[in-house]
Amino acid sequence: MSKDQKKSTTSKDQSELDPYEIEFLPQFEQGRGPRAPFVNEFGVTIGDHDYESENSPLEQWTSSTNPEDMAGDQWVHPFKDVGFQSAQNREIFEEGVAPQGGIFTHADKNVSSVTAEATTSKKNDEAEA
Repeated sequence: MSKDQKKSTTSKDQSELDPYEIEFLPQFEQGRGPRAPFVNEFGVTIGDHDYESENSPLEQWTSSTNPEDMAGDQWVHPFKDVGFQSAQNREIFEEGVAPQGGIFTHADKNVSSVTAEATTSKKNDEAEA
């Protein structure tokens, strides 16, 4: 397939998709942010797939680096992120399937609820204080 043919198979407002993009439904394209790469507050270009930027805290990690520095929307490109390739995200953004809610569970533990033993222990600790 030629480059021109491939472009015509994508949506009319979309250039050729890169490896980390998906075919967003129109309702998920509005208000997302820039399609082009951008520079975040740390001077790291996001969306160019060069994940070894010398300005990145990840490349300068020390025992004093705060992990929060690598959290937040400033590290995620609104259209070009490897996370969009997951089956669940593709269902949401390409097919409009609503995410399934529910209790977060470990394979062998329900981590969303407090056990009776933990509640009793906490009450005893508070009573002794």
